[in-house]
Parts: sequence; C-alpha cells; structure tokens
Amino acid sequence: MNRRAFSTLGCPGSGLDEVVRLARTGPCDGVELRCAAGQLAYPGMPDAEADAVAAHLAAAGLDIVCLASYVQVAADRADVMEDLAGHLRLAARLGAPYVRVFGGGADQPEGRRDRAVRCLSRAAPLAGQLGVDVLLETHDELLTGAQVADVLEAVGSPAVGSVWDAVNPWRAGETPDRTAAVLGPWIRHVQFKDVATPTDLRPVLPGHGILPLAAVVEQLHRLGYQGWISLEWERAWYPEAAALDRALTAFHHVLDTLDPPADTPPSPAGPTPSGRPAHP
Repeated sequence: MNRRAFSTLGCPGSGLDEVVRLARTGPCDGVELRCAAGQLAYPGMPDAEADAVAAHLAAAGLDIVCLASYVQVAADRADVMEDLAGHLRLAARLGAPYVRVFGGGADQPEGRRDRAVRCLSRAAPLAGQLGVDVLLETHDELLTGAQVADVLEAVGSPAVGSVWDAVNPWRAGETPDRTAAVLGPWIRHVQFKDVATPTDLRPVLPGHGILPLAAVVEQLHRLGYQGWISLEWERAWYPEAAALDRALTAFHHVLDTLDPPADTPPSPAGPTPSGRPAHP
C-alpha cells in the first residue's frame, strides 16, 4: 500500500492545525506544501519559521513529502537558477525530500527543452549535496511522460526525477501504460486527481470523473512504485469545488479499492499479495 498525502493547494489559506485535522480524516501520513506567497511555505521563508512549520507537522506525525514550487526551469530568465537554489535550500530546511518544478517557457518555445536540460543539470550538484531531488512535473509545456523523460534522460542525474501528474499526460493523449513505460525510471512522486473531460479541468471527486485511475494504479504496481500518492485537489484555482475533506474521502475510497493494505486478501482480478497487478 502506497503512503498517502495531499497538497495544500486544496485548502488555500488554511493554517497548520487545519492541515493536521484534514490529514486525520483518513490515512494520510504526509502533506505536499504549496510554496507561494501567503502559504504555509513561501520563497524566502525565514529559517525560524520553516523550523516551526516542520516541527508542528512532525509532532502530528506528518511528513512533508514535497515542496511544490512554481519554478519554471525552461523559462528564459536570468534568475531561474537562483530561484531554484532557494527552493532547494528551503526544502532541506523543512526536511522535504523533493522540490517540484515546471517546464514553463511558453513565451519562448525555441530552445525550451535545452534550457530545461541546462537548468536541471546545473541544479543537480546542489540538489545532491542537500539531499533534495528536483522533480519535473508532467505539466504545462511538458505535458507528457515522453516529453519529460526526454529532458531527464539528457540531464542524467540521480538527483533529478519526475512527478507524474495523472491528468496531464492522459489529456494530451498519452495512455497510463505509455506514461509508465517511458517515465517509469524517473517517477518519484505521483499526484492523483480526476476530471470530467480532457478539456474541462475543473476538479471532480476522485472516482467520479473519467480519468482511468485504475490503470494508473495498475501501472504503479507494475513498476513496483513505493513512493507517495498525493491528492492534488485544485480548490485554490476552482473555489467552487467541494471542500478538501470530501475530496479526501473519495480519494481514500478509490485507493482502498485499487490499492488495498498488504494484509487484505486480493480479489481474483485485483493486486497479488506482492502489491503487483495480477496477470491472467
């Protein structure tokens, strides 16, 4: 059974006590901290404040599983490396093993891939020194597993991996088995969500949309993925969406069905005792 987390994107404006309460509504052992102005973690955060956040969550038994930055590694800007380095140092201070980054560079498509490779390659030594991996998400200008894998293969560093956002490759026409096949060696973190259609990205309670979540979980089992599965409930962008506690209930229900605890006897079509999908 993969450990479960959720992103604070789903509870914008909430304090630490509310984050802890939400985690205790189900078997969540971790939290993915959105790193932005006005959030629990933010760029330039003082060390003492970062230490207090980390201590509060640790006392509640919660791991900080990822620092979700908005750094765009393919952006044509002089300060990208400095920005990324600051996020890596903050993650190390918080005790987070990963910093999530985006591709970006929408306004400068020419050379985008090379800029991403160059930035990530330059960041890799610092990431390795701090013990914090940089994870490029399947997002924005690099939607598919194939696009992200192309960048990561060129970087070739163990300190650089990927976040598989389950929606984005699928809406770009890449099936979960294809994403897993090309991105598998680099997947360190997985974001779960659901939507109504490939073009309507408003959040739908997990299991109530059309994303093939069962296929995603099957592929994770096939890969032997042992990392976190995190609910990314985008209520910050869609305030009309259901409250995060409702989304978490649905999230746990889906995973309880698809990813049962190790001591749960498998169904004939379900996972084997090893946690890998059963084969005919």
